[in-house]
Amino acid sequence: MSVPSLLSLEQVEADLGGSRILRGVTLACAPGQVVCLMGRNGVGKTTTLRSIMGLLPVRTGRVVFDGESLGSLRPEVRARRGIAYVPQGREIFSHLTVEENLRIGLVVHQRGKAVDNEALERVFTLFPVLKSMLARKGGVLSGGQQQQLAIARALLTQPKLLMLDEPTEGIQPSIIEQIGDTIRLLKASSGLTILLVEQYVDFCREVGDCFYAMDRGAVTISGPISSLSDDVVRDHLQV
Repeated sequence: MSVPSLLSLEQVEADLGGSRILRGVTLACAPGQVVCLMGRNGVGKTTTLRSIMGLLPVRTGRVVFDGESLGSLRPEVRARRGIAYVPQGREIFSHLTVEENLRIGLVVHQRGKAVDNEALERVFTLFPVLKSMLARKGGVLSGGQQQQLAIARALLTQPKLLMLDEPTEGIQPSIIEQIGDTIRLLKASSGLTILLVEQYVDFCREVGDCFYAMDRGAVTISGPISSLSDDVVRDHLQV
């Protein structure tokens, strides 16, 4: 008996600036999987994540999450339902401190001080450097530290689905390794489902369970990560 998908996109089409960007995108994320969404620049990967989050309207097709069609639900409602999104570029609040950035993630559910403090301690276990930087402004952190902050803030919403857009872009190798370790730990310890947009093929091979490759707004090939061969990379992912 197959396990129902936590997230599924069914023939999703979306426009941006009057141009059709997504052309019948269909994909599925099973609970507890790390799903890698791959492709060259400009093929629609970020637009797919923005459509899932409700930041961009879906023209046709459906986004189904946890058994319910999301329809036209606003992004903040989707966040409360359990979808967290770390965009490319991280989008932390540079003028706020690390602690203030983190506490924004706690606002989603308003669970009380004791529960919030427990949640903060969990993310400090994943990203210890943040605990020593609580009073620093987000804008003075390195790129790798900002990425850790952005992921930690998203995790504080207690998501069922975490979407990461190019988390290794412009990050030093030691932090890339730590982010990979964190993804594996989250999957093993909490069964978190992760949809990962990534062009770093080796990173996908290390952390992913399955992949979808896109071109010109559509999925062209997909399969278990073990089938992400050099031939597939050459034919579908290389410029």
